Amino acid sequence: MRNLLPLISSHPGGRSALTCRYRCGDACFHETPNTSDNAYVGDVIAAAASRRSLLRAGAVMTVAAATGAVAIERAPQASAASADAATAGSAAAAKDKAARGLRFSPVAPNTEDTVVVAEGHDQNVVLRWGDPILRGAPAFDPAKQSAKAQAGQFGYNNDYMAVLDVPGERDHQLLVVNHEYTDEVLMFAGYDPENPTREQAEIGWAAHGLSVVVTAEERRLGRLTAVSRHHLNRRITATTPFEVTGPAAGSELLRTSADRSGKRILGTLNNCGGGITPWGTVLSGEENFNQYFANPDKVTDPTVKAGLKRYGFEDGASERKWERFDDRFDLAKEPNEAHRFGWVIEVDPFDPDSTPRKLTALGRFKHEAAEPRLTTDGRPVLYMGDDEKFDYFYKFVSAKRMMKGNSRTAREHNRTLLDEGTLYVAKFTGDSPSAEIDGTGKLPKDGEFDGAGEWIPLACGDRSFVEGMTAEEVYVFTRLAADKAGATKMDRPEDVEPSPRTGRVYIALTNNTDRGKEGKAAVDEANPRNANKHGQILELTERWNNPGSTRFNWRLFLVCGDPEDPSTYFGGFPKDQVSPISCPDNITFDAHGNLWISTDGNALGNHDGLFGVATAGSRRGQVRQFLTVPNGAETCGPIVQERRVLVAVQHPGELDGASVEKPASTWPDGPGKLTRPSVVSVWRRDGGDIGA
Repeated sequence: MRNLLPLISSHPGGRSALTCRYRCGDACFHETPNTSDNAYVGDVIAAAASRRSLLRAGAVMTVAAATGAVAIERAPQASAASADAATAGSAAAAKDKAARGLRFSPVAPNTEDTVVVAEGHDQNVVLRWGDPILRGAPAFDPAKQSAKAQAGQFGYNNDYMAVLDVPGERDHQLLVVNHEYTDEVLMFAGYDPENPTREQAEIGWAAHGLSVVVTAEERRLGRLTAVSRHHLNRRITATTPFEVTGPAAGSELLRTSADRSGKRILGTLNNCGGGITPWGTVLSGEENFNQYFANPDKVTDPTVKAGLKRYGFEDGASERKWERFDDRFDLAKEPNEAHRFGWVIEVDPFDPDSTPRKLTALGRFKHEAAEPRLTTDGRPVLYMGDDEKFDYFYKFVSAKRMMKGNSRTAREHNRTLLDEGTLYVAKFTGDSPSAEIDGTGKLPKDGEFDGAGEWIPLACGDRSFVEGMTAEEVYVFTRLAADKAGATKMDRPEDVEPSPRTGRVYIALTNNTDRGKEGKAAVDEANPRNANKHGQILELTERWNNPGSTRFNWRLFLVCGDPEDPSTYFGGFPKDQVSPISCPDNITFDAHGNLWISTDGNALGNHDGLFGVATAGSRRGQVRQFLTVPNGAETCGPIVQERRVLVAVQHPGELDGASVEKPASTWPDGPGKLTRPSVVSVWRRDGGDIGA
């Protein structure tokens, strides 16, 4: 048996310390905000995976020696095909053995400082940080960058992406992109973290938020180019005015000296995952917003102080020192400003003059995703993950039905759908005795890993279902409400995606290295791997397949990691025929019903990538790697179209010790050029459908 793939042990989750410093304020190194006694879900999954793996042990071989060889040699175009295909010596044989939509020669795990795509595919960079998109914006010049210039240019650290057709403009599509955070040490030459300048802070504000950009496609290829200065193009930043809507709008908890109404907020921060509503607006979740604020230790109100602690605010100065230039980032002066972030926002991408909204009915936490479905009677439902170790999975069910069409009446009605409804949190239950779950991954006697669950209501309108909390407190301090309600702790619930074919909901649980540690949550059937480095994907089915139901069933789909690790599980598919995968993050579906997974923090020692996996049929669970990203980068926001795949390459070169003067990556423009987060388009060289 070959050795397992190498593990990265220098930092939790496989990420560099530099990434954790700027993206989430070193959340991994601080006390876990959730100190409740609620049940934990990660170990249940791992136990199930191990059970199923043992049941199929006789049919499963070790990973092919050829796969290990190419991983060591880092051959970027080498095949990670099945044992049968390796024996046949044919990439075509590997393709034939894949589900439709996944028939490509998988990319081998590697550490190449470039975007490596499957054999037979080409790529181009669609947009880079700093590319001008608004009229009057200058070309990017890092030596002359200004806040005014950045406000008209593509923002930094692209994450979630949405694509919509542009009415009346053939071959044009509207691309909406989140910009999660800034990485000042990689943006500014000679940057001094202890003494940033006002200009650097204001450039950072302008580099956050979202970009709305029209793109043009070449019909015979998948190449995509940005249409700069199109009338629909727009930048939303950390200083853009937002309207607050929903039941907490106007709450005392949202009022500040600059906004005594509690209904108008400047800016959006740390925008991570999102979703497209059935009525054509784009949703974006504010995630690690806590890191931008200073001096929570100076807040005296006990209710506010408890909320700040539960949301992971750290004492003292903030990393970027923005509080020196704007009092709203100083909680000693504006304690309620912290409550004005952590929401899902809604943007109308077809109206550049519209005011984006913060939707309080969806609760406040570290929103990774906001993915919609419709109930059987036409009411929108949103699924949402809270990306923190031991935090929860939520959904919102609207009280009103969607109105079809694009009339003014329909648009105005649909704008209210996410302001009225019921906010729920999930509680997962296993079906085996707790004595059979020992944290080692040993399967329960029933040989299955599945269970049931319930949606616990937290609030509806001005009615709270949580004892001791008002409805406004539930919306503003949703984590505390979920603690009281007895929700199940999860291993960093990040993106979530309902299958457009089956309605099953897939939840990416990225990792949780604290699982099972002293003083942390113990295993249960919903959480089976201690020190979970690699994460898993949960498959949830609503009762009667109706997203408005208050009951659901769940089962393991993937437990990620090296296929030779006995605790891994790939939907029951033979593990000698899958690509190694670690730390699932963003997910999406293709037209064939395959789930596509981008990774964040590959703990197997290789670069992050994009993977496709069949969710049904004889190939269910067969994971196949489509591409990898450069040094230090994360794969984000995948979009899989008929003839094109789009990925957001986030924080390339973000490795410990890196700076503008000492770059850790030369991507995308080569040596001597600044490393820039970018959006990449990939297509088949022969013009055919992806994976067909």
